[in-house]
Amino acid sequence: MRRRRFVKNFSGSLARSPALLFVLPALWLCTVQLLADTPDAIPVVVADFDYHDTSGEVADQRAEHTARLQVFVGMLRERLAEQGKYKVLQLDCDKVTCSAESIGTDDLVSAAVKAEARLLVYGGIHKMSTLIQWSSVQVVDVQRKELVLNRLFSFRGDTDDAFRRAAKFIGQTLDDLTPKS
Repeated sequence: MRRRRFVKNFSGSLARSPALLFVLPALWLCTVQLLADTPDAIPVVVADFDYHDTSGEVADQRAEHTARLQVFVGMLRERLAEQGKYKVLQLDCDKVTCSAESIGTDDLVSAAVKAEARLLVYGGIHKMSTLIQWSSVQVVDVQRKELVLNRLFSFRGDTDDAFRRAAKFIGQTLDDLTPKS
């Protein structure tokens, strides 16, 4: 019984730890680098996604949405890296977030070129209501300066699980992207 309480208390305090904000991305980068060392892999960067909430709900959910968005984008990066077809590179920006809204699409493409990526994945999520959210996803072949994908996905719910399901589905869609030679 004591062991159970310890594990419960330990995991609860760990989940609230600000150190996780730094440790989890570092672990993600190590994992992605190991998975993405295939010589013929297509270099890709996945930018941070923007988030807009026009649902009109009274509760301030910005912190929850920010955390869910980070998990969402992390899952997209992991999905691409796991395929072995893509080499996920890191996007370097002067801003806290590297998104189309924060630095502009032209600067985002320039940052992808600077990272030596072939593909740039970016987009955003729009919460219309408590139940409905939309995710727009764009993929640009930065070498050819060509929009390869421009899709709008809808998903239901405003929970961690809803964001994970959406990221998984969108990640499956991104699996089949192959730029023209």
